[in-house]
Amino acid sequence: MSLNRRQAVLGSGLWAGALLAPWALPAWAGLSEGDAVSGIRAALERGANSAIANLGRKDGFQGNPAVRIDLPGQLKDGVQLLKMMGQGQQVDDLLVAMNRAAEAAVPAAKPLLSSAIRSMSVEDGKRILQGGDDAITQYFAGKTREPLARQFLPIVTQATQKVALSDKYNAVAGKAAGLGLIKSEDADLPHYVTGRALDGLFHMIADEERRIRQDPVGTGSALLKQVFGV
Repeated sequence: MSLNRRQAVLGSGLWAGALLAPWALPAWAGLSEGDAVSGIRAALERGANSAIANLGRKDGFQGNPAVRIDLPGQLKDGVQLLKMMGQGQQVDDLLVAMNRAAEAAVPAAKPLLSSAIRSMSVEDGKRILQGGDDAITQYFAGKTREPLARQFLPIVTQATQKVALSDKYNAVAGKAAGLGLIKSEDADLPHYVTGRALDGLFHMIADEERRIRQDPVGTGSALLKQVFGV
């Protein structure tokens, strides 16, 4: 085999090895696999805690336009009509109650998110590190969205059933879903609010993940800087 051919084969082998073993890349020099996994777990924990702290309080949803829960689809168009018919206060009460229900449900997410962090494998860590800007968020969503929905639903149901328009919402939303004006899963108020609460939770986790990836130095964590600063 010629020298050039040997060099090409060697180069291909090194490149393939780097793809298959990301921890072995030169940029990871001095960082053990254990440290890398610890850094990713720290990022997961930071994202979860930040989202819960921001959303699981009064006005966590209601005061944040990015996650505030409004009426779904074309039901929003009927708000002004209801207000013109003298039901403005009831509509406002319903919207506030929807957001307060989400705020009440979010703290219940902490045990499941913590369990997902503890159960993260080395392979999970590799996928997160090699993934896109929302890989941490997608990991949490894949591991926890369904069980969180089951956990949130009774909390949301209890909070929304006290509102005067909740039954009317279900009646009107059911007709709207039948006409294709809203999604069928949004026709039940507790299920709709639960879904939007989860959307808001993962939205806030994604925001924190972007901050970590874009400015790991700004986190003040030496480990996060070492892992995500590569």
